[in-house]
Amino acid sequence: MPGETFSFSHLLEMGCCGCFGFLKKSSHRPIFSIRGLGSQFPQDFLVPEASEDGDGILYSGVGDGSTWQRAKKSEEILLARAQSGWICREVPVKETLKVTLSEDEHGNKMINEYARECKIGSGSYGKVILYRNTKDGKKYAIKVFHRSHLLKLHVAPSETAMNDVLREVSIMKMVNHPNIVNLIEVINDPLSDHFYMVLEYVEGKLVWEGSGSEGCIGESKSQKYFRDVVAGLMYLHAHNIVHGDIKPDNLLITSTGLVKIGDFSVSQVFEGDNDELRRSPGTPVFTAPECCLGLTYHGRAADTWALGITLYCMIAGQYPFLGDTLQETYDKIVNNQFLLPENINPQLRNLIERLLCKDPIHRITLHAVAEHPWVVEEGGPIQEYRCRHKSLIK
Repeated sequence: MPGETFSFSHLLEMGCCGCFGFLKKSSHRPIFSIRGLGSQFPQDFLVPEASEDGDGILYSGVGDGSTWQRAKKSEEILLARAQSGWICREVPVKETLKVTLSEDEHGNKMINEYARECKIGSGSYGKVILYRNTKDGKKYAIKVFHRSHLLKLHVAPSETAMNDVLREVSIMKMVNHPNIVNLIEVINDPLSDHFYMVLEYVEGKLVWEGSGSEGCIGESKSQKYFRDVVAGLMYLHAHNIVHGDIKPDNLLITSTGLVKIGDFSVSQVFEGDNDELRRSPGTPVFTAPECCLGLTYHGRAADTWALGITLYCMIAGQYPFLGDTLQETYDKIVNNQFLLPENINPQLRNLIERLLCKDPIHRITLHAVAEHPWVVEEGGPIQEYRCRHKSLIK
């Protein structure tokens, strides 16, 4: 589809992937280089923000222009998938093009049939509000965005936050997995500055204190949670989706203890095995060494590294690599070794060491993780999810 114009009306006609459309831009997106980073950054920039929805996202660096070509290609892939019907969902995401603002009998603000209960999170792009559907009585987490704000919020010299949000919507409209947060409805009134993502409400979040051994969640619980994250990530990678920001803040836990992956705001899609990216993924302390060096990197291997950092945090109760500045943090990620408790399970030690292998070529693959002795000890090998359109996956 090179040269084709991607408009809102064009995408909207396509139904499953049409909501919002995409902004067509050209830009030179930078990536971080380990050299020349002398600026002091507070540690809360290097680690996830203290916001309940975990929108602590990192965008920056220097590049040669190929990054926007990758972002543009992601849009083309999403369009092609929508046209071919490559959607895993049995029930499509509801699309609503009209917003009615009102109040219920208790004076609570309402968006269409959703009555506001309380704010549950905020981040770089918008806020997350808990709403109750007056028709089915269920609670939903609604991400509220201001279109004008996103268009003004530059994440690169010629790119706004709107691009990330639109890609997130398109990806979430295609996926369906028990370990991934489900998108229920998108409310997008062209006459309103607001638009909304209605998501399933997941009660809890993976919480660890970040204060050493006292802040860890224990091996048994970590094992169970880790299996859920691996299952969801395997599904994404099998569908040629790189999450780009795996971390505890983006892992939500249901009342039954099931972990679901959320926040696809920096995710990318790719074709075949070509998962090469240049955009700096996610949050600094979860960034893979090859990304710190300003190199083209493979998104799946970077996701696997972030999975390893997440497991380390659950087990050790602290970040393995964290400096006082961005450069110091990246230096430690690239050059330093991590420490683990002496009495750690040998199989768990082996898994963490293989996940946090600095050479992405020798880093353990996600399929090997699913069959690792420490992982299968909980419930056997993690089986690949057989989705509705598995036959279309190459």
